[in-house]
Amino acid sequence: MGVLAVVVSYLIGSIPVGYLLGRARGIDIRQHGSGNIGTTNVWRNLGPVAGAIALAGDTGKGLAAVLLGRYLGGHGLELACGLAAIAGHSWPVFLGFRGGKIIATGLGVFLGLTPAAAILALGLWVVVVAAFRYVSLGSIVAAVSMPLWMLILKQPREYLFFALVVAVIAVYKHMPNIRRLLAGTESKIR
Repeated sequence: MGVLAVVVSYLIGSIPVGYLLGRARGIDIRQHGSGNIGTTNVWRNLGPVAGAIALAGDTGKGLAAVLLGRYLGGHGLELACGLAAIAGHSWPVFLGFRGGKIIATGLGVFLGLTPAAAILALGLWVVVVAAFRYVSLGSIVAAVSMPLWMLILKQPREYLFFALVVAVIAVYKHMPNIRRLLAGTESKIR
């Protein structure tokens, strides 16, 4: 049952919400803006309503996977299912394993695992984006902060390790953004 739950979670994570929103409007979102299927690129190219739908859909995928794991197997399985959903969003089978940067799906996963830490990271994201106007910088800082929130909130050791793994994936997926930030060429929000 556990293996099936992980596979289903990966498939849930693989649902390309941003791509589907673009297709509904007759475009391939991967051919516009940053080429990413995530919330920020959808928002910039399809507008705030589509961006909000992408955010809700991608966050919902992560939350659904954690809840599935919790229902079917408890503590350990919820972590495996959450990681599977993140992997599915990042490397979706339906789009040739080229997907998003995991921030919204990761938010959903952490909302399911430890809502207080997720809300603290989201608050940090808001502060960084408001101060510097870089969504990518806010996303990186929020992801890297998750292990710290796990420590502060005295979460189980496996949650800390999980948060470290997710932070590494998030930084890896944002490497092009990091290069642009360092070069001063990253796009700001208006």
